[in-house]
Amino acid sequence: MSLPSSAPHSASELVRAVQAGETTPAAALEAALARAEAANTLNALISLNGGAGEQAAAVQARLQAGETLPLAGLPVVVKDNLNLTGTRTTCGSRMLEHYVSPYTATAVQRLVDAGAVIVGKANMDEFAMGSSGESSAYGPTLNPWDTARVTGGTSSGSAAVVAAGLTSVSLGSDTGGSVRQPAALCGVYGLKPTYGRVSRYGLVAHASSLDQIGPLARHAADLALTMNVIAGHDGRDATSLDAPPAFVAGTPEDLRGLRVGVVTESLGGNTAGVGAVLDATLDALRGAGASVGEVSLPALRHAIATYYLISMPEASSNLARYDGMVYGSREPGGDVLGSMTRTRERGFGREVQRRIMIGTYALSSGYYDAYYSKATRVRRLIANEFSAAFAQFDVLVTPTSPFPAFRLGEKMNDPLTMYAADVDTVAVNLAGLPALSVPAGFEEVDGKRLPVGIQFIAPALQDELLIRIAGGLEGIGAVRAEVAPA
Repeated sequence: MSLPSSAPHSASELVRAVQAGETTPAAALEAALARAEAANTLNALISLNGGAGEQAAAVQARLQAGETLPLAGLPVVVKDNLNLTGTRTTCGSRMLEHYVSPYTATAVQRLVDAGAVIVGKANMDEFAMGSSGESSAYGPTLNPWDTARVTGGTSSGSAAVVAAGLTSVSLGSDTGGSVRQPAALCGVYGLKPTYGRVSRYGLVAHASSLDQIGPLARHAADLALTMNVIAGHDGRDATSLDAPPAFVAGTPEDLRGLRVGVVTESLGGNTAGVGAVLDATLDALRGAGASVGEVSLPALRHAIATYYLISMPEASSNLARYDGMVYGSREPGGDVLGSMTRTRERGFGREVQRRIMIGTYALSSGYYDAYYSKATRVRRLIANEFSAAFAQFDVLVTPTSPFPAFRLGEKMNDPLTMYAADVDTVAVNLAGLPALSVPAGFEEVDGKRLPVGIQFIAPALQDELLIRIAGGLEGIGAVRAEVAPA
């Protein structure tokens, strides 16, 4: 029998059903496509994978040949800055509107090798620059909890498809919170792994020292299932770490004796609902046997400025390749310089242009030491404060976002306010640490239940601890990812 298109399943349940012969990869794909069709008003997908049917058939053949596939028949959506051979990889930009990838990202290839079927490419903020999902050249992704509100960014489509039940797992990328923030605003799990834990080969670069691929899911066990496949060393990524994955969803016992540090600097500026959800989560941890205390990281007040003075210069450098000469769009001009200028003017959106210009300025002669170089020194200070905090606590806790999803257009004309939305997430990327946003509750705004996420931060290479904590919180009913009504 096949799974009905209206009934979202966890990844673990679906894989078990495929392995047991209770359904087929083709049926699972058909159900995912039906759900995508029903929810196409969310604008969560930029394109579908025309080769998905062939992938499903190949998985079925491998199963019949006796292979054991950990993700057998699992439909997965990946962010549109992850390359997949033969598919468009637009990065949400007109610059790459017609670019068809000739190769596949390591993380995506590992999904396919494990038996997953790539349904399509998720909408995203252009070149992963934004905090709301509104800067895509293909229109904003709409929040399935309230379609008048943003999903968060930049992995906007990746969060929306999981929240709406299109797929149980997706991949995003996180440069300053781009997996965790949309996960929080859409009410799902979002993991930003330790820098280097997942290969960046085939991920279109935004800021190379900050970017990391991470999964989104509705269940802790599904995060573990996915990370066991995509994590691990890759010789094609010079920053890849040799840290074999050993992920498993935990139990309430994993919370007993856990030392939890609440970051003092994250307690101000939150909405009442976010504060209430944080308090409830901490109470649940105490009730499960964890100890909870406060810890101050004073350098975090510089995190937003530091992040943008590092990410924007790196983006300026990385995006210099899009000049219309080698690949991507090309606009005609009177000469080479005219063509390059017109190509970048028409190919890049407003937010990307803004960041390129600021980043170029920060790298220019006479300003490098004042901005970029100074920011790298503050980055080290932030990392040192995290290290000192982990001498006292096993994990640190903050809200993922100080507020739930805001209305479409509300912050688009105020870049500084938009950038401040990442206040709780950017420091994690600066320090290269793993962090997980868990769906911890809701805040009612204008008659709508809007999800609230709580962020857990662990020391480097202790990503497994975060998923054990997530499983423990699920076990005591403190966190839960519901399928959104839209």
